[in-house]
Amino acid sequence: QVQLVESGGGWVQPGGSLRLRCTASGFSLDDYTVGWFRQVPGKEREGVSCISSSDNSEYYRDTDGRLAISRDKSKNTVWLQMNDLNPEDTAVYYCAARMGRPNLRPDVYAYWGQGTQVTVSS
Repeated sequence: QVQLVESGGGWVQPGGSLRLRCTASGFSLDDYTVGWFRQVPGKEREGVSCISSSDNSEYYRDTDGRLAISRDKSKNTVWLQMNDLNPEDTAVYYCAARMGRPNLRPDVYAYWGQGTQVTVSS
């Protein structure tokens, strides 16, 4: 019954935008740090962004300003807005939750969704 579900992925042209959604069921995300990760074939899963539970502090792997993470505790949901997407952003994107401090290391997260595919191509 405890699960995370991602949605909002799909195909977009270079320069386009997507908004990913991570919704929890079976438990509350109120006290959890929630992170977004991505993985492409042949590469390690890498952290993209995360948001804290206490003060909604935001953390990003890159500083190019293309991403924005947010959360709505009343809806048990975390969002990842992705703008100006590049073909290099193509990957499976996962959300994950941990009852701990913000972190972009995948290994410290306890709960994971199944992922949503993001494809950026002309």
